[in-house]
Amino acid sequence: MPAQPQFLPMSLAEVRAIGWDGLDVILVSGDAYVDHSSFGTALIGRWLVKHGYRVGIIAQPDWRTPSDFLKLGRPRVCFGVTGGNLDSMVTHYTANKKLRRNDDFSPGGRHGFRPNRCTIVYANRLRELFKGVPILLGGIEASQRRLAHYDYWDDRVRRSILLDARADILVYGMGERQALEVVNLLADGRDVNALDHVHGTCVRRKDLDPWPNAVVVPSCEEVAADPAKYAQAFKGIYYNQNPWSAKPVAQQHGDQWIVQLPPALPLGEPEMDAVYDLPFSRMYHPSYEKDGGIPGFETVKHSITSHRGCYGACSFCTIFFHQGSTIQSRSQDSIVREAQRITAMPGFRGTIDDVGGPTANMYKTGCDKPEIHQICKTQHCVFPRHCKNLEVDHEPYLDVLEAVRKTPGVKKVRVATGIRYDLVLRDKSERFMKDLCQFYVGGQIKVAPEHASADTLAAMKKPPIEVYEEFRVKYSETNVDLHKKQYQVEYFIAGHPGSRLEDAIKLAEYIHAKGYYPEQVQDFTPTPMTLSTCMWYTGVDPLLGKPVYVPKSPKERRMHRALLQYKNPENYGLVKEALELAGRRDLIGDGDKCLIAPTAPRSDAWKTGRKKARVLDTESFDS
Repeated sequence: MPAQPQFLPMSLAEVRAIGWDGLDVILVSGDAYVDHSSFGTALIGRWLVKHGYRVGIIAQPDWRTPSDFLKLGRPRVCFGVTGGNLDSMVTHYTANKKLRRNDDFSPGGRHGFRPNRCTIVYANRLRELFKGVPILLGGIEASQRRLAHYDYWDDRVRRSILLDARADILVYGMGERQALEVVNLLADGRDVNALDHVHGTCVRRKDLDPWPNAVVVPSCEEVAADPAKYAQAFKGIYYNQNPWSAKPVAQQHGDQWIVQLPPALPLGEPEMDAVYDLPFSRMYHPSYEKDGGIPGFETVKHSITSHRGCYGACSFCTIFFHQGSTIQSRSQDSIVREAQRITAMPGFRGTIDDVGGPTANMYKTGCDKPEIHQICKTQHCVFPRHCKNLEVDHEPYLDVLEAVRKTPGVKKVRVATGIRYDLVLRDKSERFMKDLCQFYVGGQIKVAPEHASADTLAAMKKPPIEVYEEFRVKYSETNVDLHKKQYQVEYFIAGHPGSRLEDAIKLAEYIHAKGYYPEQVQDFTPTPMTLSTCMWYTGVDPLLGKPVYVPKSPKERRMHRALLQYKNPENYGLVKEALELAGRRDLIGDGDKCLIAPTAPRSDAWKTGRKKARVLDTESFDS
């Protein structure tokens, strides 16, 4: 078995330096190489090395010439291709389809290190250069584009990325289990075109003979021509995401079939520990030092992932289709061991920036009836109401936070990934809120009410705003009792399906009434394979079969965002036009409830005591 090197090799010189005479697997990534568990390329690479494979990395190759793709030679087993931690189109463009200024997963945060749709570009380059070598796709870009999907940037339905990339097999979801199984089979001499049983993969075939029980959804051609067929196909895919009970899903693309095998089973606690106990160097590759490092690494280098998955199933979130709804937690001992490793890092000053997952306070929570959980189709544990089988106990999470806080060398621990406030209210113990405010909030905490309109929140599959208000009051009272001045940073989404202009105004009134001005507003971005994106494209909630209003025009989308930041003088014209259009001139004036004055303010009259509001145009992963 090969030893784990300090960094996985990125050149033949590095391959030779660690004593390897070649590579079994070469991973090609759209991100720079950061050897940290938050970066999928490093995690899969380390996992394969642990199981006996020699793995090299080609990070952000120059796609315009063959040299970077050839520099590590021909792998014995296969290539693995990933776009990186985000879909490359999300990395490059805002919700308004404008080029972003930065790329946090590239050296120095600069643009230009990867092409659009880099998974497709890389895989096609490899296919041209290495005849006969199997090509596996993975990562969020491939995972969310595994079947026919609406692409916001092209404004059309695109076929499965497996076909455009000319790849052999696609690993979707968190890929440790299925990636290792595929590599093991290929290493044993199995034909990649005969791998018809690996859960958590998609394959392309000429017929459906191996899957007589497959759920056949409308074809790529049908969903591209008819939004109603798209909604029908989405529903069939959505209801087959339970790893224990899902059936294969088949979708015809021309004369071929794309078959999604059921999702891979979640990792158990020992497996989660084994993954996160891998000897990551917790640093970007030394070759990036001259460029100033990788900005995306700075946000996670002193953070700890305690678990995966989220049963919130928010409509706009990719997690349901990628990590799944089952919470996969690490042991307390494993988490403390990682805290100990962090304390030994150069530059560590005593603060663990986060211990959490997609939703921090879901650690070791979930359905208390496995026999029901394993046949549940919707997996909607908290919407439209909390399932009676949902067990919420924050004690294990609080025990983990306390253990990390008491680790020698640790001075402070923060919860930064956001919490699910309705779960806090469900927990009968008062310890969570008290401990949270006393020890784990550094002046402010992130929460995501997302909107104030009942119709919009229902489309989002989020709790009513009254639930958030109950949490807000409890949070405030707890801080008063502790003699602390701490606040909450509230996240809102503008332009989401289900939001009419009247709903956007309702949210603006809510913000105004609370005396809160959001510095960060997230424009809704229709990203591949989410429920919200299906609504955006079809105008229908596919799970309910009911029409959903979609604010699609650029002008209306700008109005929705401007209403949330009504104090900004630059937004005055749009806000006034929106209020007049909606018949809400009562909100124009000098009264206490008015959003704007009768006349436009001078640009220097905006005195809020805050920095100018900035818009956060990004894909949402929080639930």
